[in-house]
Amino acid sequence: MTDSRRCSLSTPRLIVVGLIFFGAACHRQHPTAAPPPPARTTPAPSAPVAVTSGPTLVRAIHDRYASDWYRTLTFTQKTTVRLPSGGEIVQTYYEALSLPGRLRIDTDLQSRGGVLFARDSVFTFSGGKLVRADSGLNELLVLGFDVYAQPVPRSEGVLRRLGFDLTKFHEATWQGKPVYVVGALRGDTTSKQFWIDRDRLLFVRLIAKTARGRTDTRFSQYVQYGEGWVATVVEQYVNGRRALLEQYSGVRVNASLPDALFDPKQWATAPHWARK
Repeated sequence: MTDSRRCSLSTPRLIVVGLIFFGAACHRQHPTAAPPPPARTTPAPSAPVAVTSGPTLVRAIHDRYASDWYRTLTFTQKTTVRLPSGGEIVQTYYEALSLPGRLRIDTDLQSRGGVLFARDSVFTFSGGKLVRADSGLNELLVLGFDVYAQPVPRSEGVLRRLGFDLTKFHEATWQGKPVYVVGALRGDTTSKQFWIDRDRLLFVRLIAKTARGRTDTRFSQYVQYGEGWVATVVEQYVNGRRALLEQYSGVRVNASLPDALFDPKQWATAPHWARK
């Protein structure tokens, strides 16, 4: 899952409201004191957020999943890249996430090459050595994972930094299912925008303009792990033609991952989950 290439089924909770009715006694009887209400041991469930804009959608996503979403994730990725010549190459990547904001992609375990996203920075390694460091965010890490686990203000701020106009919002249909679209008004298919499945509140699509042209990235075949979800297939189309296919296997959630795994200074020496 790279910055340019990687850039889900629960129903709304039913809220039961208890009503207490008091009956009037006849004029000759003394009123009977009503028993005190039972002590509340858990907070009353909050009303579902009405989704009418980008910010309310981000809030609804957070409120549904934040308390139960996984915090770490590892998987093996079969990566199929279409070449300009028309041929394809297939590679195996090993990915680890620690939410929010940290993603490690080992593109070659033997030579210790890969990419590390750590908060707002990107580090590239070859032969176990750092060859490039830059600022940057992985928008698919944000949309597909971080928004489910991190505070709402953080998500809103990051999405705005990434160029999404959260005031632009509409509803549409994607692959036969209703979706929310943020970043574009109805009929706009070119502005930077992300699509969220309306029923499950899971990220399904990102449209953006890049140096290569119009990119259309799609998350599909979601599998549930605990109370969270993982899209096991990711496709990216460039100018209408599929350029990338990612297929995940060996998915594990909430495994214990050392902080060293996401430390650029310990890229080559940190204990690695895939080498066990």
